[in-house]
Amino acid sequence: MSNPRKIRRNLSAEFKSKVAIAALREEMSLTELAHKYQLHPNQITQWKKQAIQNMQQLFVRKNKPGSRENENNEDKLHAKIGQLTVENDFLKKGLGL
Repeated sequence: MSNPRKIRRNLSAEFKSKVAIAALREEMSLTELAHKYQLHPNQITQWKKQAIQNMQQLFVRKNKPGSRENENNEDKLHAKIGQLTVENDFLKKGLGL
């Protein structure tokens, strides 16, 4: 017997999230969802678990006011503004403005 080659599909994150949300809603059974989206029920279960595990990250504030990350970003932005101001002044002098 020959082993048929399995074709892997690259599914988008949008599609995976759509299927996971449908599984979370439980309006259809896993078998029905698997048939509708042409997937294996285990794959849908895996995406559903991943969605539940990562859901808490949606509610975490990444940049809290006064955090070190904000201060570092602010310092970098001030440095960039200074650099651009110096470059702008140099170019104005070169053009005689």
